[in-house]
Amino acid sequence: MKTTHANHIGNKVLIRQIIGFAMKHRKIMQSYLNETGVYQAQHRLLMIISHNPNASQKDIAMSMDVSAATIAVSLKKLEKGGYIKRKTDQGDNRLNQITITQKGNRIVEQSKQIFEATDRKVFEGFTQEEKDTLSALLQRMGSNLARMEDEIKSKK
Repeated sequence: MKTTHANHIGNKVLIRQIIGFAMKHRKIMQSYLNETGVYQAQHRLLMIISHNPNASQKDIAMSMDVSAATIAVSLKKLEKGGYIKRKTDQGDNRLNQITITQKGNRIVEQSKQIFEATDRKVFEGFTQEEKDTLSALLQRMGSNLARMEDEIKSKK
C-alpha cells in the first residue's frame, strides 16, 4: 500500500490525541467517582490508605509527594465523614496510624468496580495483540520522556 504525505500523522497530532485521551479519561472517571460522594484527592487518599493499613500521615504524604500539612486537611475531612480513623502511635506520640473504616472500604470497593468497568469499556474491541503493541509503544515514549527528564536534571 502506497503511503502519501497526507496519510502521515504528525507528532503534534499524536501528542494532542494522547493528551486529549488523558483529559477525557480523567473527566469521565471524575464523573463516575463523584457518585461515591468523595472528592478526587480524598478518593486517592482512601485508595492509598486501603493498600497501606496503619500507614502514618508522613508515609502517606511521601507516597503522594505532597506535604504532611496538605494530607492533614484531607485526613481531617475523611475522618469527619467516617471514612478513616486516626490512632496515635504508641511508640511515637507525634505519629498517627491511619486505618480505613467499613464506610471507607465500601467507597474503595465501589471505586474498584468503576475502574474495572471503565477499563473494559476503553479497550472494547481491542485484541490482546493491539493492547500489547500499544503498551510497547507507550513504554518507549515513557523511556524517551525519562531520558529528557534526566537531561533536565543534569543541567541543574
